[in-house]
Amino acid sequence: MEHSPQAYYVPAQSHWPIIGAVGLFFTFGGAGLFLHSLQQGQPSLFGQIILFSGVLIMAGMLFGWFATVIAEGRKGLYSPQLDLSFRFGMSWFIFSEVMFFFAFFGALFYVRVFAVPWLGGEGDKGLSNMLWPDFNAAWPLLHAPDTGQFTPIKDIIDPWHVPVINTVLLVTSSVTLVIAHKALKQGKRNMIKLWLGITVVLGVSFLGLQMTEYAEAYKHLDLKLSSGIYGATFFLLTGFHAAHVTIGSIILFVLLYRVFKGHFTQENHFAFEAGSWYWHFVDVVWILLFTLVYLV
Repeated sequence: MEHSPQAYYVPAQSHWPIIGAVGLFFTFGGAGLFLHSLQQGQPSLFGQIILFSGVLIMAGMLFGWFATVIAEGRKGLYSPQLDLSFRFGMSWFIFSEVMFFFAFFGALFYVRVFAVPWLGGEGDKGLSNMLWPDFNAAWPLLHAPDTGQFTPIKDIIDPWHVPVINTVLLVTSSVTLVIAHKALKQGKRNMIKLWLGITVVLGVSFLGLQMTEYAEAYKHLDLKLSSGIYGATFFLLTGFHAAHVTIGSIILFVLLYRVFKGHFTQENHFAFEAGSWYWHFVDVVWILLFTLVYLV
């Protein structure tokens, strides 16, 4: 039964929000315990268990909650007004993600434009150069001045191998996703399956190459999270982006599964649109990351 277009659908009380809150508590609490133990040189099994438990709780919450939302949508309970609310909600979520990455890009900008030159004696705050007169203010900065190793290591990741391939993969995936979306609007189910499936494969391939790059950086270039401010900013930016690509790939896989189940119509497919918005956002972030972290 279709819901009245004038009525705003009010869902029944749900237990999922409190489960999500518990999952977040366990996830971040466990992550904090685990990272603290790593800093002490003794990885905590208790912290790992708490972290893994939190991740499992969050995964179960997301699966259950979205299953409920999908079931409600399939029953025709949602009105155009609620559809608009979904769009506003997804827009604000992506905006929060933009601010999240803006903070890390801002930190990178501050370090490169202000902090490192100050350590080299430039500007009004460059008096720190008196403490470390032999410090070479060059990027990438892999060692802090007080370590006595002032020359930056030049063997960093070559942007024209794995990074540029990953850039091509992500840009191509956005194109294939647009084609799949267009096919959905035209009601071409087989075309949707083909192009959305290709998008999922491209996303997973990106993650595989990213892991290969991390292994090379760790084993052959001795580039780690502890490798000065460069190592910290590199792994935080690329690591959080890889986490977002993982989430985006899962979203696309679920959308593909729903397409095979016969979900979505030419007129009603906001879940597909929301997943597309998220994936395009991830693509734009990578282009900025590739330019500012690998090239500049």
